[in-house]
Amino acid sequence: MVKDIIKIIAGIILILIGLIGGLFPIFQGWIFGIPGLILLSKYFPPIKKLLKKIKIKQKG
Repeated sequence: MVKDIIKIIAGIILILIGLIGGLFPIFQGWIFGIPGLILLSKYFPPIKKLLKKIKIKQKG
């Protein structure tokens, strides 16, 4: 239970860092955003669907 909460918080923090990083041209935000999405996909089905769509676009 506590592990899950820590993973969710870490995922949110990574996504926030990724969003902030997207505003600065020097800082690569996707490096933090993608791992954040991967962490959160286990707990939030809409994020899991989003990641599946991204995977399909990359293959096709």
